[in-house]
Amino acid sequence: MLRGENPAYVMFTSGSTGRPKGVVVSHAGIVNRLLWMQGEYGLGSDDVVLLKTPVTFDVSVWELFWPLMVGARLVVAEPGGHRDPAYLVDVIVENGVTTAHFVPSMLAVFTAEPAVARCVSVRRVFASGEALSASVASRMRGLVPGVRVHNLYGPTEASVDVTFHEVTDADVVGVPIGVPVWNTQVFVLDGWLRPVPVGVVGELYVGVCSWRGGIGVGWI
Repeated sequence: MLRGENPAYVMFTSGSTGRPKGVVVSHAGIVNRLLWMQGEYGLGSDDVVLLKTPVTFDVSVWELFWPLMVGARLVVAEPGGHRDPAYLVDVIVENGVTTAHFVPSMLAVFTAEPAVARCVSVRRVFASGEALSASVASRMRGLVPGVRVHNLYGPTEASVDVTFHEVTDADVVGVPIGVPVWNTQVFVLDGWLRPVPVGVVGELYVGVCSWRGGIGVGWI
């Protein structure tokens, strides 16, 4: 019998150690992640999701399974196409793509392409994998009227993403990593694993994973 704690896939990542290792992700973890995403963003049958992330990167998991689980359309980019802004614009325009993901450094390259203004079908842009700058997020929002930019953060060990934040006009200095997804807890702790006061720099912990430079905001 298949149980929630059984492995769904193994993803190799350097994570916080810098040394590549295989991370086992459970069915329960990835199902929770997918159900949260649908509950939060409500993908519909009229949506079109662009699958352009290489399968060696865990973002590809939700790019593939999220649209399929709700009856939306999936458009698969050609190998290496995720590196070519002009190609991506053509794919988005020709297929009416509504939902896409970019690593922030690639989003910066993408928004430098003048033709991005043609991508009027895009409703949601997700960014993860690196720190998202306010300037890049603002540029994307300015190029495509009505597009919503969402900053996601999470280690592979915690089923792709653990926090989320929608970029607003107030995010002028930096873009927060946001608040936890469903059934997830995050803690900002000091070097002795004690909770830090609000405003104090510490480390963000999700299970056994950490992100240096977190700011104390309490926990859920």
